[in-house]
This record gives sequence, C-alpha cells and structure tokens, in this order.
Amino acid sequence: MRLQDIAERVRSRCPDVVVARGEATAIVDRGDLLEALAWLRREHDLALDFLSSVTATDWPGREPRFWVAYELYSLAHKHRLRVKVGLPEGDPHVPTVTGRFPTADWLERETFDLYGIVFDGHPDLRRILLPDDWEGHPLLKTEGLGGVNTRYKGAFIPPVDERTAH
Repeated sequence: MRLQDIAERVRSRCPDVVVARGEATAIVDRGDLLEALAWLRREHDLALDFLSSVTATDWPGREPRFWVAYELYSLAHKHRLRVKVGLPEGDPHVPTVTGRFPTADWLERETFDLYGIVFDGHPDLRRILLPDDWEGHPLLKTEGLGGVNTRYKGAFIPPVDERTAH
C-alpha cells in the first residue's frame, strides 16, 4: 500500500491526517486514542501491530503545549504511521496504551520521566532514567540546560545556561 493510500484509509476513521516528508501522521483527541489505536491494529489492510516508540514534544506558549507521538509499524505490510495527541499545559494526562502494546511500558515511563506527561492507568508509572528524588523534567523547554561549574587551567567556565557573551 502506498503512503497516500495509507493516509486515505486512516482518514476514513481519523479525519486529521497529514502527509509530509514521506511520512503519515494521524492526529487524534486523547479521548479517542485507545479506540483509534485498536482500529489501526485490527484493520487487516493496515495491521499496525507494533509500537516502536512513544515520545513527546514541548511547545511552551502554545496550546496544546505538549504533543505525544506514537510510532506504529505493520510487521505484515512493512508500513508506518505516527499517531499524535495534543495535551494542554494544565492537564498533561493521556491514557496508557500498555494494554494494547506492552512495549509502551518503559517508553511511557521514559516520556513521563523526561517530560512529566502522565499516562493514566499505567501499571508502574515512576522514573526510569533519573533518580527518584530528581525534581523537574529535563526535556521541558522551561528547564535550565544545567551543567557544572568547571575550572580549566585557572579559568572558570560556568554551566552552559549561565554563560553570557562578552
């Protein structure tokens, strides 16, 4: 199935489908996410049965601020589709997809750890990369770049986000 055919087929269930740079992306509401993923998986001509990635992007000052992206792949047909869900800044919650795709377990934990996105119903939503007592979520664009003060041959070099041009 060609990319345009995939997009048209998906558009029959999810009207907001974008094709750009050789990729198709379906945008769904968070309330429709689970049913949309189930449909994409069970339709024989799509058979998007493998979840290869879950991640997010942060757009401060925009609504929705967060976009959660699910990368799907069909083992039978060898095609891909991205599904995206927009989340507002004040309510960064989305249902977990671990019941449909067990690979989502650690992928959702990583997205929670780095962005603060809450996956409602996740079986073990806790930090996976950072220490349990870490404050904040380092991939938010409102977080500082961090770093450590460095002395090099008598010179003092501040962390990246504290440097200024002279």
